[in-house]
Amino acid sequence: MVAKNRKQTGKSPATQTDRDKSPLVSPPGKSTVRRPGRESKAFNSSHSNGLSGIGHKLGLTPSAVAKLGITLLLAALTGYLHWHHLTQLFENDRHFSHLSNLEKEMAFRTEMGLYYSYYKTIIEAPSFLAGLHMVMNDRLTEYPLVINTLKRFNLYPEVVLASWYRIYTGVMGYFGIPTKMCWSINRGEGLTPVDSCEGMGDPAYFYVTCVFLLNGAMMSLFFIYGAYLSGSRLGGIVTTMCFFFNHGESTRVMWTPPLRESFAYPFLVLQMLLLTYILRTRNPSRTAMVALGVSNLCFMLPWQFAQFVLLTQVASLFASYILGYLGASKMQSILVTHMITLGVCFILMFGNSMLLTSFYASSLVSIWVIIALRHRFAQVFRPGIVIWVMQGLAWVGSTVLLKFMLSTILCASDDAHISGLIKSKFTSYKDFHTLMYTCAAEFDFIELETPLRYLKTLLLPINMLVVALIAGRTVQDIVRFLRDGGKTDNVDEAAGSENAGKGELVYHSLQLVAFTVLAVLIMRLKLFLTPHMCIMASLVCSKQLFSWIGEKSKHQIVVFALMAIMAIQGVANLQAQWAIIGEFSNLPQEELLDWIQENTLPDSVFAGAMPTMASVKLSTGRPIVNHPHYEDAGLRERTKLVYSMYSRMSGETVKRNLMKLGVDFFVLEDSWCTRRTRPGCSMPEIWDIEDPQNVGKVPLCTHMARNSRPHFTTVFSNDIYKVLKVPKATKDLR
Repeated sequence: MVAKNRKQTGKSPATQTDRDKSPLVSPPGKSTVRRPGRESKAFNSSHSNGLSGIGHKLGLTPSAVAKLGITLLLAALTGYLHWHHLTQLFENDRHFSHLSNLEKEMAFRTEMGLYYSYYKTIIEAPSFLAGLHMVMNDRLTEYPLVINTLKRFNLYPEVVLASWYRIYTGVMGYFGIPTKMCWSINRGEGLTPVDSCEGMGDPAYFYVTCVFLLNGAMMSLFFIYGAYLSGSRLGGIVTTMCFFFNHGESTRVMWTPPLRESFAYPFLVLQMLLLTYILRTRNPSRTAMVALGVSNLCFMLPWQFAQFVLLTQVASLFASYILGYLGASKMQSILVTHMITLGVCFILMFGNSMLLTSFYASSLVSIWVIIALRHRFAQVFRPGIVIWVMQGLAWVGSTVLLKFMLSTILCASDDAHISGLIKSKFTSYKDFHTLMYTCAAEFDFIELETPLRYLKTLLLPINMLVVALIAGRTVQDIVRFLRDGGKTDNVDEAAGSENAGKGELVYHSLQLVAFTVLAVLIMRLKLFLTPHMCIMASLVCSKQLFSWIGEKSKHQIVVFALMAIMAIQGVANLQAQWAIIGEFSNLPQEELLDWIQENTLPDSVFAGAMPTMASVKLSTGRPIVNHPHYEDAGLRERTKLVYSMYSRMSGETVKRNLMKLGVDFFVLEDSWCTRRTRPGCSMPEIWDIEDPQNVGKVPLCTHMARNSRPHFTTVFSNDIYKVLKVPKATKDLR
């Protein structure tokens, strides 16, 4: 038992086509008088003065306004439930409310701790601008280099949250309103009591609360997204139920709040919802395109891997265009929006070259050129399969060529490890950096158990049925097109046509296929696949796809029956999550950090395992030479030098490597020497690929665990960590 003792503390109007398709907007009449019985629900409005104001501007009856209110109420309810679910899981897992400040920081392991450290830097600085200057001129993360961490690590979420925290505490302090309650926690077992604080005035509490609120809002968007795509509020309910029933496969924000996807993914949901609206609308307004661009920017800024997701989106849209489901002018408008967003992101990221040299950037340019030359393609190639294949080949070839040209011109190699990672998936290729990824479970191929979990909650069967129906209709359209000799109307000028109506469904199916490929290759990316499967499941409520079932009541009975069967395994999954009860404690690392704080100088330089270095920087403020953010070519080479401690090289060689980096202390972890996730994945075995001449020798880390002399001096050790002092001579060799 833990004892808590209180401690004293100080939109433009919708077109006819839109109204016919949208489940949330009433059909227009020729007069302002609306007949009862013809109203439906309202989806969106640019201007709002409450529900009555929305109803007046859209010409909705009171009944339709009431339906809109119900939709928004259900969306808000699902958002609240998800926020509460995330908060409880996080608290149950770590007992976060009872942790000391140091324990809370240690709970943010690996790159989470690195990101959180910059938030801490800004809130502890004399002023916000001073803190911003410190993170933009950081001297601690890659000693002795001075780097702009805002450029390198996608830290805009931390900058925004730190500014909000300073404003919040400043305002509350001005009015004398307490913002946190602190307690003295008796930890038992002869351990000293620690102070623990709850409330929005606690930096860590404020940080995780904002993350969970954002992801609660994401669930509200999911409900609206499912309702809008399917044409039924019931579709929104199906989407949210699928998400909850497959929660462990859909997100990991409840375990890892500071990760980049926790901030970025909610904006991808918003972006895809807006894209669906644009695909459904005959002539999307400039406001809609601007909103798409802003959501795109909010998705790209927090996460370095957003470009790969957007690449799959652009590819899916291009395939829809090739098949005739998306008009050329609308496709070009979407591409221009992406290009502008990419340019703005490039500026805000201080010219991060990974953006311009990405496959995403090259793909935008190549697709735009192909569409601009569409008449030339039509003159050279026969309409139908031949021109489709040639456009696809032109896209692949020009994208790859342009990407490598830009990488060569800009001398950019930061994303070279991605190419190596992809290459390793299809060949026997492997090197040190590739194995650092593929030996981690989250970067391996998807687990065989994952499809079985989808099967038990009916998520996989429903998606297979929906995609089969969409694919069947698409094949019929293609056969009809080919039979007619390749004659078709321009989709832009015939937005009310059947093809235009299917365009959004074709896009979502292609996007599902793209996410499936990503998830199969890299398990971590199932966090995109599972939520999109939940969105696609909403289409089980679509009249457009399931009109063959019969009247509305029969359709609803079928849907409710499916949800009841889903709930059998889904509720069991939720109960398994709720049963996770734990309490964070890491006494060996706490001893290490306390020793560093008390026994080393503030400018002492540390090296070691990447996760541990993030904690050292966060909790002690000491300079480090390597860290967990592995997306920089220079950092990867630094880490390789540091990790030579776990190779079979001589102690003298490793000592010279550390001296070259200016290291004062090396934190040795014996587990890194012996841990083996699978054959070939222990650190000595990974090094055998790079250092074949020393294969068969005893790893240096094994020697160091026994006796660090004569090359190093052991100055601290416990059951997990051993701190080795690099000889003083390193100071002269820096």
